[in-house]
Amino acid sequence: MYHQRWEGTEVADELSMALLELLRKAECEDGGSFLKEAVREMAQAVIEAELEVAIGARRYERTGTRTNQRNGSEERGWDTTVGTLSLAVPKLRKGSFFPALLERRRRVDKALANVVVEAYIRGVSTRKVEALVQQMGVEGMDKSTVSRLSKELDDDVAAFRTRPLDERYVYLWLDATFPKVREGGRVVSMALMIAVGVTEEGERHILGLELGTNENGADWTEFLKSLVERGLKGVRLVTSDDHLGLKKAVQSVLVGTAWQRCTVHFTRNCVAKVPKQAHSGVAAVVRQIFAQGDRKTADEVLARAVDTLSPRFPAVASMLEEAREDLLAHMAFPPAHWRQIRSTNGLERLNRELARRFDVVGIFPDRSSVIRLGGAVLADQDDEWTVSRRYFSQESMAAATGMAPQPLPAVEEVMAKAV
Repeated sequence: MYHQRWEGTEVADELSMALLELLRKAECEDGGSFLKEAVREMAQAVIEAELEVAIGARRYERTGTRTNQRNGSEERGWDTTVGTLSLAVPKLRKGSFFPALLERRRRVDKALANVVVEAYIRGVSTRKVEALVQQMGVEGMDKSTVSRLSKELDDDVAAFRTRPLDERYVYLWLDATFPKVREGGRVVSMALMIAVGVTEEGERHILGLELGTNENGADWTEFLKSLVERGLKGVRLVTSDDHLGLKKAVQSVLVGTAWQRCTVHFTRNCVAKVPKQAHSGVAAVVRQIFAQGDRKTADEVLARAVDTLSPRFPAVASMLEEAREDLLAHMAFPPAHWRQIRSTNGLERLNRELARRFDVVGIFPDRSSVIRLGGAVLADQDDEWTVSRRYFSQESMAAATGMAPQPLPAVEEVMAKAV
């Protein structure tokens, strides 16, 4: 695989030279040190080769195909059968680089291991902990190992949660998931609040997470203030469910920002107001509104939906009328973005991944263990998003960042029969 990806580079020559140099030194060094250094040299060469392909140029080389520039490096530990190796992972001026050679899931594995140990320490039944250990494949952890893992992981998660937000984020999604935590002698449900944003270049990032006692306005306000203090700026649209106090928190902290109510959650709320046999019909009527290609047509379809639903389902008709502006706020932005920015579906998928990890634990022994595991999962996901393709194209983002809303195209009248 590596040979195919880096064909045309001089990796083989570099590896040969490096190994020959090591062999010259091998006579005066023990075999273990030689093997460890040889593995490190080879791994470093592979990383350098992958970077050359990523930026289109070798170190100090000027080419017409260069797409980025180096910006120093950071040391990363890599656990191998010959010991932990220190590798220099290059950084880039634009975006970031993460070698395929390294395992992105190390943080999550460490977090799960720490939860098991904390469960032992805090007196969770041995039977439950043993079952958890079997599910996770964790073996042979002594106190010193746990201490080292905790320190390394906590520092990693803390750096991720407090990093400066240097770029401008046009779109912001907010949502929460609800882990169970043991606190004060009882088990309580807490809100792990999460923020995801998209930059002016169309790149998606996880901006922050915070644990609150509930989902009230005060918690959301403090969370948004912490993002602003770290540098959050440029937000034009916030998308979320109609959480208690969240909309007011957005209006008070992110002044002048539009708010989009999640259309998926809204449709579910409407369906919950009608008998079961009417679920599919009401959902179809509501979805027709969001399927329109311009704001004028969407307003007309919404008005007809209100008239159609009022006789039988006045509560749903009233919900539609009251939420009109919040449901159609996304239509002031480029149509290419509508499907993603009108709902929190992307964040919902992230929440499901968190829930899958949290279900393994069941009840967390304390708040710090939630932050540790949740932060590890989200940091790893952010790594993956960083090296994947843009969430939105740069061309479409140029329209979204303009001073005036993007003009919307006219479209044919559709689905009149459905309403």
